[in-house]
Order: sequence, then C-alpha cells, then structure tokens
Amino acid sequence: MREKILAVIEKNSRIDLKDLAILLGESEAAVANEIAEMEKEHIICGYHTLINWDNTSEEKVQALIEVKVTPQRGMGFDKIAERIYQYSEVDSVFLMSGGYDFTVMIEGKTMRQVALFVSEKLSTLDSVLSTATHFVLKKYKDHGTVIAEPAQDERMPISL
Repeated sequence: MREKILAVIEKNSRIDLKDLAILLGESEAAVANEIAEMEKEHIICGYHTLINWDNTSEEKVQALIEVKVTPQRGMGFDKIAERIYQYSEVDSVFLMSGGYDFTVMIEGKTMRQVALFVSEKLSTLDSVLSTATHFVLKKYKDHGTVIAEPAQDERMPISL
C-alpha cells in the first residue's frame, strides 16, 4: 500500500484522503495511519506547491551551481553538504557523480544577489575548490509538470 500511496501523492499531494482511500480500495483510517507513519519515518518529507513564477509579478532568479570540494578527513561529504544547505538561499543540495561533487540549487531576487552568494558565502568555505554557476533562463517542465505553454503553429494555411 505504501508505494501506491506515494505514487499518487507525489503527483497530487492535495488529493482528498477519502478519494485516496477509494482509489486504493482501503479504509480512510488505514490510509491516514500509513501516511502518518511515513511522515514519522521521514519517507514523506514535506508537501510542496509547484508555482510558475513567470506568470506572476514576482521577480526571481534561479541558479544551479556545481561545486567541487575536498572532503576533510573524518567529515566526508555529509558535513560539507550540511554547511551548504544551512544557507537560507539554498533550495536543494545533491551529491553528484562526474566532474563536480555537489549540485546546489538556489534562488535570489537578482543575478547579482546569486553572484554575491557564490562569491561571499559558498566559495569561501574551506573545502570548496571551485564552482560553476548556471542561471535558469526558462522552465519547460518541473517535477514532472509541463510549465511552458505549448508552442503555437504560426504558419499560414495555404490552399491550392
């Protein structure tokens, strides 16, 4: 039942408990208890709303920062990740394979604010060797949801 609950609420966390129970063929109490248990076990870590900020008056800049570090003896990557995710600007931190060790997703009001975060906070950490910052220019799909409006066919019809 757990996997079924997770699959449904991952796509729609606002689904009514009664509807979820009917969909799964379970009682509301059983589903509610299972969700509470998964929250306690930190399997379900939160509930979020996906917002297309481009359709609002709010100005936001999102950036993906690749970070190369030297793990310190006895600390490993976890302690460095913990120092990075403590910053309020940081939305996500991922340990990665490849040329960089971490991918850090941050949000700011301007590109300058993001640049200042990288130069004054992130790059100054003892373990950080280098960074590469990539700004999000446009989102097409986020968390499995298409954000961008479908492209309109602007060709003129021709009849013969």
